[in-house]
Amino acid sequence: MITKEIEIEDLIKEVPQAVTFLMAKGIRCLRCGEPIRGTLGTAAKEKGFNEKDLENFVIDLNKLMIEKNI
Repeated sequence: MITKEIEIEDLIKEVPQAVTFLMAKGIRCLRCGEPIRGTLGTAAKEKGFNEKDLENFVIDLNKLMIEKNI
């Protein structure tokens, strides 16, 4: 299960589709082909997203993960 504490590197390994999702939100998750260090929560807050936005990101990313495993 994905939480706001997940490391970006782990998120990308678990759900590769997260790259497209995060980039669409303006959250950089790759630099020179390598995952950005830090957590999903930290990355979202650095871009000015609030807790409610972050909760919605977590819900959406968990849906992506479930779809990937179907």
